[in-house]
Amino acid sequence: MARVEVASAFWRKLRSGELRRSQASALAEQFRADLDGTLEEPPRFVIVADALPVLAAAAHLVAIHPLRAYDAVQLASALAVAPDRFACFDSDLREAAAIEGLELVP
Repeated sequence: MARVEVASAFWRKLRSGELRRSQASALAEQFRADLDGTLEEPPRFVIVADALPVLAAAAHLVAIHPLRAYDAVQLASALAVAPDRFACFDSDLREAAAIEGLELVP
């Protein structure tokens, strides 16, 4: 889901005039490389594949935090793998992640 959410954010910023096409394209490609890895570098992110427990946790998170469905799934996924840091731009998601004990990337 992050693959779609992050790409959507880059292209939305292009449409709003905050990024040029070359910038959005470069950011999308870098994020793809971060997810999939390259010949030189391994992936930088963990892919969470066990969906049912994550979805159950996300359903719980929307009951206690003002999150949209996809944001709750992203937070539940992060909580499932216990990352060192959590990055996002959405203020509600950032607040929920902090409350849940995740260290936020500035």
